Amino acid sequence: MDTQRVLLAVVLSFAILMGYQYFFVPPAVEPPAQTGEATPSPATDNAAPAAVSTPPAAVPAAPATIPENSAAIQTRPGRDIPVETNLFAAVLTENGGGVKSFRLKKYQESMAADSGFKELVKTENAPELPLFFSWGVEPGQAEVPVFTADAAVITTRGPADQASLTMRATLASGLEITRVLSVDAENYLIRLTIDVHNIGALPLQGAPYLGLTNLPFSADEAKQSILFAGPAVLVNDSLQEIKPADLLKEKKTVAGQIDWAAYEGNYFMCGILPANKDKTSVLLSAVGDKVSTVLAGEVDVLQPQAQKQYAYSVYFGPKKVSILKEAGGNLERIVNFGWFDKMARPVLYLLNFLYKYVHNYGVAIILVTVLIKMILWPVAQKGMKSMKNMQAIQPKIAKVREKYKDDPNRMNQEMMNLYKTYKINPFGGCLPMILQIPVFFALYKVLLQAIELRHAPFMLWITDLSAPDRLWVGLNLPYLGGIPILTLLMGASMFLQQKLSPAPADPTQAKVMMFLPLIFTFMFVNFASGLVLYWFVNNLLSIAQQYLINRSTQT
Repeated sequence: MDTQRVLLAVVLSFAILMGYQYFFVPPAVEPPAQTGEATPSPATDNAAPAAVSTPPAAVPAAPATIPENSAAIQTRPGRDIPVETNLFAAVLTENGGGVKSFRLKKYQESMAADSGFKELVKTENAPELPLFFSWGVEPGQAEVPVFTADAAVITTRGPADQASLTMRATLASGLEITRVLSVDAENYLIRLTIDVHNIGALPLQGAPYLGLTNLPFSADEAKQSILFAGPAVLVNDSLQEIKPADLLKEKKTVAGQIDWAAYEGNYFMCGILPANKDKTSVLLSAVGDKVSTVLAGEVDVLQPQAQKQYAYSVYFGPKKVSILKEAGGNLERIVNFGWFDKMARPVLYLLNFLYKYVHNYGVAIILVTVLIKMILWPVAQKGMKSMKNMQAIQPKIAKVREKYKDDPNRMNQEMMNLYKTYKINPFGGCLPMILQIPVFFALYKVLLQAIELRHAPFMLWITDLSAPDRLWVGLNLPYLGGIPILTLLMGASMFLQQKLSPAPADPTQAKVMMFLPLIFTFMFVNFASGLVLYWFVNNLLSIAQQYLINRSTQT
């Protein structure tokens, strides 16, 4: 029985093979004629006329059921369409409709004179370009259509000028996609509407997907662990910042009321704001440094000749609070100062307010430091006087320690009586430092994240307040590169401040305090020079205050 089945299978296979050869494979012809029998290719089209002997009628025509402008049969390459405003110069491609380049005219790539404008788009493949749209399947598996744009160049002219670009393409499924992108001359916010039209004879079912694939905006942001660079979503009025390292382990979906989804660096961002906040979810994934942010809508069914429109706003630009507030959509929430947000925002406002008058952010930082010192002056004055009084009773404290060294409880009791007698708060000297800590961290967050300080010069060798302080002397010093002059001055001022201040009563604490200037110098060596400037000026003011207190107690 098994032998009969094997024999029957062989016979049927042979019959199918012979039948296929007879009915479907064309007969062999002379070699010159064979060139034109297959499906036309670019090589066939470019061949010499004498080599093509097949008549034009022998070439199969395209099926009538596929529209003429279908991406399935469109072989022309997509053009690059420049879009330029007063704020940015972008390039859109007809090959998929995404953004191929987006350069910010008011920001340089680096401090080098020939560095060019800041580029936000680092991806290259069509499905990975920002604003690639697909319907029915996610961008990674979608067909890449070749659009036809209604203009070769889009440019805004006057300050209030607006311009738009329309791109159309038809997929093999019979879905026609129309993209309209509108820009303003003086606004980073871009409006994007996408119409999908079922021009086929069968219903189509699918959901809209708008992709945003990003690489770090600069190599430094990819390496600096203290700064966040990655996807962020404002969902249900709550900011979520997702570490790319977590996405390498597992994909993430964010659902709820989506105000916006973005990829952010320290100073710049690429964000999408869906018009339909309640019916949008965000799909997040990562491969290496490449992060994919996809805004997905609800599933729709398009009947024949039916159409659907999806609307978005797009913000590619600086993370500057004033500009983000003007753009709307709660975009300013992406500037996240963490726990010290409530204190940091007024400091940033004050910094920008002073800059309007002095036109130098270094001078503005000095003025902010002076104002904060004036506010904290009474508390610092009381603390320093407490430390001075503590120094005055040091001999009595030493006697108590010696007398009750074998009875710690009695020693502590006698010391507390001593403090009460002379009306001294043993923790009074620590109070000024404790009050300065939140102010310091608020300023730290502002000076680290404020784009206003990026490439902002101060004076002499300090040409970028957001970068570490370095004086280049022609030698590349190990680890440092240049000499951190301002940081060394800050450490020296801290040492001088300690010399003027009363020594702590506790010997162990006194030894620890001796090493603080050295520890702070090493800690500050790679901090932003704007932050070092604040701490240096604050130390100078504290030295002046301590000098006045010492002088008043001597007279």
